[in-house]
Amino acid sequence: MILAELKEYILKLGYKEALFYQTLANNKIQCQLCPWNCQLREGQIGICGARQNQNDKLYSLIYNQVSSIALDPIEKKPLRHFHPGTKVLSVGTYGCNLLCQHCQNWQIAHVKQIKEQEAGIRFITPEQLIRMAKESGSAGVAWTYNEPTIWFEYAYEGAILAKQAGLYTVWVTNGYINQAPLDMIAPYLDAYRVDVKAFSTEAYWRLAKIKDFQPILAAAERAKNKWQLHVEIVTLVIPGLNDDEAQLRGIADWIVNKLGPVTPWHLNRFFPYLEFAELPITPLKTLEKAKEIGHRAGLKDVYIGNV
Repeated sequence: MILAELKEYILKLGYKEALFYQTLANNKIQCQLCPWNCQLREGQIGICGARQNQNDKLYSLIYNQVSSIALDPIEKKPLRHFHPGTKVLSVGTYGCNLLCQHCQNWQIAHVKQIKEQEAGIRFITPEQLIRMAKESGSAGVAWTYNEPTIWFEYAYEGAILAKQAGLYTVWVTNGYINQAPLDMIAPYLDAYRVDVKAFSTEAYWRLAKIKDFQPILAAAERAKNKWQLHVEIVTLVIPGLNDDEAQLRGIADWIVNKLGPVTPWHLNRFFPYLEFAELPITPLKTLEKAKEIGHRAGLKDVYIGNV
């Protein structure tokens, strides 16, 4: 009995009342962190697998819960024009607010009940994280590996502490976040590395199961133009899904017109995986064509990666 109670107590260390929610009628709560705006009854968990209605309050189930932590070159994020040559302490947790059919980190991102992964959980407070970053000699901290938006409370507190400690801060994101949370954390971020997975409603639905990708573009534009964050864009080029000229040109034109021609664009090669295991590897000539499209649109720096 004592061991069972101790185990429950340890799991509770990951719980924290969430930011950005409101109480609705009929004992429901609406999470307002990302554009899903999940409406949850008592006990229900959001799409992300990380936020739950408990007694008419919304709780983060992953606060302090770390699945992955490593010292990485900043170029691995990938960020090519942001403190090159430095090391960054990279940290991730569990869950995601997109349902990507080809997720490389599905073991942590697709978790819907955190207890399934309890054997791998490490409990690290924001204060401990920043202390680890300083002791490791890293120049900054990156919230990455899964989607940092759903880890908002932890990342927000950590970003404030990181800036106080003289470290740079990096948000590696799918960009699916509401405006108010972005505005709250942006003053404590330096770099916003965002995936733009496609440039059509149909393609985004097939890839990530969201019906509207405009909030992703709006968040990137706001991060760059309102908050002056360093922004770099990544597109995983997938045969038959987002490799047509119309989508590639659409992304390139959007970057030039909304973020500026000096914004780096990373074009990464796809390898068959998960639900897209039947698709071919992205041909190198497709990536070269995409790079040419970017340059023709006016982008100064287009990089081919994962080759």
